Amino acid sequence: MAEGDGVANQGIRVRLDGTATERDIGALRKWLEREEPLDERVRAGELRIQERPRTDGTGTPMGVGMDIVLVVTGAAASVFFQELLDQVKRAVSAWQANRREVEDGAPPEDRVEPVNLDDR
Repeated sequence: MAEGDGVANQGIRVRLDGTATERDIGALRKWLEREEPLDERVRAGELRIQERPRTDGTGTPMGVGMDIVLVVTGAAASVFFQELLDQVKRAVSAWQANRREVEDGAPPEDRVEPVNLDDR
């Protein structure tokens, strides 16, 4: 693989901590799908939002947890990747603030990070 080709296999993983329920995962995914900048990229074919079984660093499944993975597609991926990562972090923070308002208890902690999809 030539240098720079890895961006095509780049994604963003959103992982909620162990207090997250399936309902939290589904609600966050729907929230991300409705975020205008992300929705625009999905409709342009530059992004796919998926739920995937949680894995460790070697790709081995870890229990019943799910991650939300935003799969970056298209030739322009390297141009907007950092902007996209920032948008996802802001969207997850907004979801957590909303969840605090509408549900009892603290929302699950999150981790939003780039991930090489070839390594999953």
